[in-house]
Amino acid sequence: MTNSDNNHTSRRLIPFTIDGVRYEVEDRRQSAADLLRLAGLDPAFFDLAEVPKEGPPRKPFEDDEIVMIDKDEKFVSIRESAPVT
Repeated sequence: MTNSDNNHTSRRLIPFTIDGVRYEVEDRRQSAADLLRLAGLDPAFFDLAEVPKEGPPRKPFEDDEIVMIDKDEKFVSIRESAPVT
């Protein structure tokens, strides 16, 4: 196959985890809400926080805040509220 046969350039996938589950995205710029939805979580009930290599999770991102994802970065979901029964 020549370069002219391959008209699109494949982008590298960036691996990361949310709550220990591995995900991959092409674009490292994602909103916190989109990352929560990717993990099957409703942003109305959950926040997203980065887990640094050392120390506790950082302050949660705002839903519309853009997160820059680095390779093998770790995130956790934080439940905002739960219904009382």
